[in-house]
Amino acid sequence: MELNLSNKTAVITGGTVGIGLAIAEALAAEGCNLFLIGRDGSRGEAEARRIAGQFGVKASAIAADVATAAGCEAVIAAAGDIDILINNAGTGSNETIAEAEDAKWQYYWDLHVMAAVRLARGLVPGMKRRGGGAIVHNASICAVQPLWYEPIYNTTKAALMMFSKTLANEVVGDNIRVNTVNPGLVLTPDWIKTAKQIAGEDGYEAHLQAVADEAGGMKRFAAPEEVARFVAFLCSDMASYSTGSTYFVDGGWLKTV
Repeated sequence: MELNLSNKTAVITGGTVGIGLAIAEALAAEGCNLFLIGRDGSRGEAEARRIAGQFGVKASAIAADVATAAGCEAVIAAAGDIDILINNAGTGSNETIAEAEDAKWQYYWDLHVMAAVRLARGLVPGMKRRGGGAIVHNASICAVQPLWYEPIYNTTKAALMMFSKTLANEVVGDNIRVNTVNPGLVLTPDWIKTAKQIAGEDGYEAHLQAVADEAGGMKRFAAPEEVARFVAFLCSDMASYSTGSTYFVDGGWLKTV
């Protein structure tokens, strides 16, 4: 399937590892040029060089913390006019509502919500100048099916999903499509690291399988590439009539219709 992404330019936050890196590779495979955003500049530069060499595209790294206004401003200034924005930066949480301090709530709000708000404000004008574009927000199944131990993550991802819908309504007349992807279990380095901490080197795979079994559905973790291919489709001309929607890539974990 021809996605018509050749020579487009994409910004991917959290683009140096996990789902974000897989999205970068999926877009590069279609000929898309990239800005990989992450806090670790050396890792970003290494991945940008590798992707550029492997796929023959332009790839650059921008070292920035998009949980801050200054980090978002740095991305906007360095990227210039682009065609695609992937708001992917994020991380899980672990707390109770009774015990979590304001500072933790504020950090996750800035990372999951305000980063998307700030980058949209700064990068949408360039999309308009280029005649349109696509924005995809990586939220989570937890936005609608919360896990008890991460109320802050649940809440901020739900807010991101609503922001995405609202932004879609605002820019639909500018030929800019905005959608949300809600992944379920995805086998990222963070999941593997946590599983090893809990169950050790010899037991982490069994631990992960137990998590997948409890989730139900396909009873397995997705590879990051399985989410990335869907995101690439949403960025493409093949999804030209899709905007303002939320798509679940969760292997059947969602318990509702």
